[in-house]
Amino acid sequence: MFDFVRKHTRIMQFLLFLLIFPSFVLFGLEGYSRLRDKGEAVAKVDGLEILQGDWDAAHKQEVDRVRQQMPTLDAKLLDSPEARYATLERMVRDRVIAAAAQQSKLGTSDQRLARELSQNEMIASLRGPDGKLDMARYRQLVGAQGMTPEMFESNIRADLSARQVLVGLGGSGFATSAQAALSLNAFFERRQAQVVRFATTDYASRVNPSDAELEAFFKANASMFQAAESADVEYLVLDLESVKKGVTLNEQDLKTYYEQNAGRLQGQEERRASHILIASAKGAAPAEHEKARVKAQELLAAVKKSPDSFAELARKNSQDPGSAAKGGDLDFFSRGAMAKAFEDAVFGLKKGELSGVVETEFGFHIIRVTDIKTPAQRSFEQMRAELEAEVRKQQAQRKYAESAEAFTNGVYEQADSLKPVADRLKLEIRKASNVTRTPAPGATGALANPKFLSAIFSPDSLEKKRNTEALEVAPSTLASGRVAKYTAASTLPFAQVKDKVRERVVAARAAELAKKDGMEKLAAWKANPASASLPAAVELSRQDTQNQAPAVVEAALRADPAALPMLAGVDLGAQGYAVVRVNKVLPRQPPTEEVARQERMQYAQWWSSAENLAYYQTLKERFKVQIKVATPTGRESPAKQ
Repeated sequence: MFDFVRKHTRIMQFLLFLLIFPSFVLFGLEGYSRLRDKGEAVAKVDGLEILQGDWDAAHKQEVDRVRQQMPTLDAKLLDSPEARYATLERMVRDRVIAAAAQQSKLGTSDQRLARELSQNEMIASLRGPDGKLDMARYRQLVGAQGMTPEMFESNIRADLSARQVLVGLGGSGFATSAQAALSLNAFFERRQAQVVRFATTDYASRVNPSDAELEAFFKANASMFQAAESADVEYLVLDLESVKKGVTLNEQDLKTYYEQNAGRLQGQEERRASHILIASAKGAAPAEHEKARVKAQELLAAVKKSPDSFAELARKNSQDPGSAAKGGDLDFFSRGAMAKAFEDAVFGLKKGELSGVVETEFGFHIIRVTDIKTPAQRSFEQMRAELEAEVRKQQAQRKYAESAEAFTNGVYEQADSLKPVADRLKLEIRKASNVTRTPAPGATGALANPKFLSAIFSPDSLEKKRNTEALEVAPSTLASGRVAKYTAASTLPFAQVKDKVRERVVAARAAELAKKDGMEKLAAWKANPASASLPAAVELSRQDTQNQAPAVVEAALRADPAALPMLAGVDLGAQGYAVVRVNKVLPRQPPTEEVARQERMQYAQWWSSAENLAYYQTLKERFKVQIKVATPTGRESPAKQ
């Protein structure tokens, strides 16, 4: 065979050309590479596929966004199957809406785009006193998101066009008072009921299984009593702390950094101020807004006439509950702590000076600066420790990017050992025993990350004994591991789990006894209502469940009003059984006019949301949506076909 190839090189080149060339013609070299690298299709919308790589990239962006907004959020929630599936559903929804916008030829004019960009606070802050946009800073801003200004504006334009698909439907939704009342009164309706519980725990003492019965249950349900598979693992973690250890500081770098950042490092100036607030909520009626402004101007005139009366006027008139009782005093604060207009006014005044009427989203303020605290200047030597920490951190952040690339490539290229990468980057090889697929209680770091554990127990890791790929287990933290020893799942000996077997048998039989007793009582009481032994009646509603099980409340509310009073049985599963006697319907307590108005508005929003969802389902059918990934267990997906 090899002789043939060697002797007929030109023929083989021609055959390979015929096989490979059509792929490049159809997809292009870059497209061919991308299709190969991005994996299988996970969804399809209007004939266009969403690939695994697209999904992974979109979810990473979503995780990064959420982490920036909520740094303390548990990372496990962000990388759960449910969270990943939600990202895929959002991608599908965006594709569906975009397809609908394109089909309907919905566009966005340059004027509409300009108006949207002008309302963006971050972009507005880039305008100079003459109103012109600082293009260099604008490019820098959008460049931080991996885009050019043209790409950014194209995305905004596409988003504005897509919004038009649903905005008309959502804006046209309404509900009359009669419609709202019909649904809301039924939803908040109350039922007078008597509930008898037949709790499983009350029947446990009647169950006394023999050893033979326990062993029979154990043999029939061996999968319930297994020791989980486990592994002894070695792993590496690359994070900023490990990179910092390799950073060597230069004395001159420290001094230069001090000279360039002395003002910022010394600390922020703090100011103490008092204010009088006349509240005017955002969205208030113009007449109410103007009334609040006039009131503030009258108080300003009074303060100017008698400056010493500021505190007394604040106590009597200020509508800020946090400071009014203290004469309007807000104590010391630095920049960034208050609304921008308020802050600008405070830091533009001298000690003892009074502002004019300052408007913020909270209303109208009259402000007086009562004290100014300027941070003391510290020498280089006094700040050395802080300088070293900050410069070390900055250098580590720069070095981390290089180390991360070496780490990622190293654990892949030398997949049979972690030692070469550990030696090169001066990292410690960590070890852990009895690691399972799910994080152990109290686990931290990589061993608490489900994605890392999933990689550890992947076929590539278990069967081929290779390093896992480098995985981001936290911000600026990569980890890779390998299995040193694997222990498969196994059924535990009966003697070891006998007590657990007994608990399960007793619980199951006690629940059966509770249900049997409850059903017998229900039949007897239906045959002879006078014999029923029932507790005092309670009022059940969706708002006030009286600590009853949801199934009990639901049974009471579903009872046919025309058949009352009536008895019903409720199977509570492992918790036992309940008998409910529903006596009568109690109308809901009439809400106040304000509450009723809010409820009608909420109902109209619900109705509009339902119409939007129904229309979206229609669009999904029109554009033949397919999601090829299984819905996570226990979760119903509105996007799943």
